[in-house]
Amino acid sequence: MKKLPILLATLTTCAMAMAQAPTASGEVTKIDKAGARITLKHGEIKSLDMPPMTMVYRVRPPSLMEGVAVGDRVRFVAERIDGNFTVTALAKAP
Repeated sequence: MKKLPILLATLTTCAMAMAQAPTASGEVTKIDKAGARITLKHGEIKSLDMPPMTMVYRVRPPSLMEGVAVGDRVRFVAERIDGNFTVTALAKAP
């Protein structure tokens, strides 16, 4: 039950970030919760001038990975933070 407030806060933050930043679509191919990394096979990300590819991203905050599994279709926001490509919002695609 203690995880519910954290999950709700994460979902709210994710929704706000997705409303403000360009999103991309992809599929989860690997999750590394201990390393706070996720591998996504995605389409073009225009905001990062990135073609379609499969790539490992850092995830900040790591709680964004809760409720997401390998094989899930997702919408996400990726940014360059401290020289690293980082997912800052992540949600299952409808």
